[in-house]
Amino acid sequence: MKLLTAITALGLLILSPPPAAAQSLEQSIRHQLDGLKARSSFFAKHLSSGKTIELRADLPMNTLSVIKLPVMVLMFRDAEAGKVNLDDRYTIRPQDQRRGSGLLQNFAPGLAPTYRDLITQMIITSDNTATDILIHRVGVDRVNALLAEQGYKVTRLQCTTGDLFRFTWIDTDPANARLSDLEVFTRGFPTDSGAAKRFFQLEGDAKRWLGVTTAREISRLVEQIYKGELTSKDHAKEMIDMMLAQFSTSRLPARLQWEGARIAHKTGDWPPYAGNDVGVIFYPGGPAIVSVFTSQNTGSFFDLEATEGKIAEELVHTWK
Repeated sequence: MKLLTAITALGLLILSPPPAAAQSLEQSIRHQLDGLKARSSFFAKHLSSGKTIELRADLPMNTLSVIKLPVMVLMFRDAEAGKVNLDDRYTIRPQDQRRGSGLLQNFAPGLAPTYRDLITQMIITSDNTATDILIHRVGVDRVNALLAEQGYKVTRLQCTTGDLFRFTWIDTDPANARLSDLEVFTRGFPTDSGAAKRFFQLEGDAKRWLGVTTAREISRLVEQIYKGELTSKDHAKEMIDMMLAQFSTSRLPARLQWEGARIAHKTGDWPPYAGNDVGVIFYPGGPAIVSVFTSQNTGSFFDLEATEGKIAEELVHTWK
């Protein structure tokens, strides 16, 4: 019998959990991630107890859209500093539109959302049009200066989504480096027979990632957002509420709805090559911060996403 002790109280047998429970959880998560045909990195922290699980947690990983979190933070900090009014409106131009995730690309130019609307769409639908408008508003260098100021050694925003999508065309012909953002948007993405192989190589090229981070560092950023260490408490709550409204319900949230849990999270996607998810899970025994990164996947993307969901469910069951 693996249980360490048993005592009798009020006529009932009370069993204490085995001290190896946390280790068993780590072993289970490692087994599941190592079973994927993908590079993976993981960090989780149970905030009430301080317990952590770290699996390749300091390995630099392709953020994909997870890097939109510090862009959000800087917009709220700029609002507090009087540099931007989040209720001001921005008129979307043809050259602002971006392919990939998000809804704004489907509207005719001339739509005028508020900056708060743009931040919301950047988070809940991972909207790339909103993202690049906001990156141009705050500046890549200022995002990275904030990250450096907060002590982040690895986490950086490396380019815009427009730049990333241009790379897909440069790989077909170096002359395409001259394409404007509007031309890249109009063309969409390459669909020739060699496109999938080139996309896989691009996803693995660290010099051309949208952003870079580690599971440990991005978990700390999520914790700072949650605790209100980067903005006012009101803005911290607003950011968490945005993350709670995330449209994506696969990966970490997939099984949590059945557990009475909610997750404020941000995904990063390039199916079928990469599927990231980071956030804070709220449940009776929590909260817990979780960050999982996968890249260069050659197996089933369905299994990859399902694995992340199973891991989140197991954490909720184990960390009380």
